[in-house]
Amino acid sequence: MNLFPQRNWTIFTLIILALGAGWIGISAAFFDGSTSGFIPAPQVSFLSPDFKLQSVGGDEIVLSELRGKVVLLNFWGSWCPPCKEEMPTMQKVYRDYQDKGFAILAVNAAFQEKPGASAAFLANNLLDFTILLDTDGEVSRQYQVHAFPTSYFIDSDGVIQEIVIGGPMAEALLRTRIENLLGEDY
Repeated sequence: MNLFPQRNWTIFTLIILALGAGWIGISAAFFDGSTSGFIPAPQVSFLSPDFKLQSVGGDEIVLSELRGKVVLLNFWGSWCPPCKEEMPTMQKVYRDYQDKGFAILAVNAAFQEKPGASAAFLANNLLDFTILLDTDGEVSRQYQVHAFPTSYFIDSDGVIQEIVIGGPMAEALLRTRIENLLGEDY
């Protein structure tokens, strides 16, 4: 003898589904449906984790102090051929967009460098964007960098919009991403 005929199971299932859908709708409306990306995480659509590093010029740079600007956060090493190859392109693009609210923070993996290697590279390459030194590897770990170069395109609100692992990045890619983030029609 069947205690619950097939019709009762169908009604029971529909009631459970309706209650679940209602709960999802109420939860999304009450809690705004998302974190709006403002939880720090080294992932697309999340707030970029903040850090403070020293530049090669001796200044302390804090990432969050660049809010309001579009930032290319690039992790590199002087021993890395694609890193070295993309630097002149980054320099060219930086010169074209720096006055429009664009900044580059190039984080050197100083903890993996031979003494003086990055200084020698920088002496042979005239770069006027900000070069930072990650001497203990903390920021590279914080951003979960496992390959060089790794680049994060960060919007003016500090939210990561794209991550590019490997390189060298082409000039067209850099320009397109920067122009999109700056919101200007070129």
